[in-house]
Amino acid sequence: MIIAVDGPAASGKGTLAKRLAAHLGFLHLDTGSLYRAVGAKVLREGGNPRDAQAAIRAAETLTTTDREAGDLRTAAAGEAASIVAAIPAVRAALLDYQRHLAAQPPGAVLDGRDIGTVVCPQAGLKLFVTASDAERAKRRHAELTAAGDTRSYDAVLADIRTRDQRDAERAAAPMKPAADAHLLDTTNLSIDEAFERAVALVAAARSSFRAQPRSR
Repeated sequence: MIIAVDGPAASGKGTLAKRLAAHLGFLHLDTGSLYRAVGAKVLREGGNPRDAQAAIRAAETLTTTDREAGDLRTAAAGEAASIVAAIPAVRAALLDYQRHLAAQPPGAVLDGRDIGTVVCPQAGLKLFVTASDAERAKRRHAELTAAGDTRSYDAVLADIRTRDQRDAERAAAPMKPAADAHLLDTTNLSIDEAFERAVALVAAARSSFRAQPRSR
């Protein structure tokens, strides 16, 4: 079974996806980390994330070391990720890797922005996790502050809105809910409450799958 968890930055999708995977015994892939790794690699090599050739080269030569680098959660890596993710050839270079992991038994939970629409449109369950701009900026500001970043809440909110617009309006795999996705608004939900709702949706999806007649 493949579970697709999509949504904007700081919506809680990553935390939810990781917890769901642990609960189910499934593999988890934060696909956003792949784009962060590409963007961070371009920056480390002195390049510009807007340089398509530099970004494509970084995607095609991405290593395990790059994917596990310690600078992936920085604000710079997040901004670079959003920029390189808009480059079609970068997305194409990472697509097979994502689909290969999604196919591993007994199942996988992938979170990102186009899992349910592009990467795994056949997913057995699709969630689109969201929250208000203000709440997402509050969460991201707290995360950055804890990491030593001194940016103001207003600056973080502006970045969130800019990134949302870029992700939603890009020509290649724009961020949007799949037509059959379940919307999960976490604005006023705790992590436990969001998890409980997601688990209920997983249970319903599994029951529906088992009830489907099998071809002979």
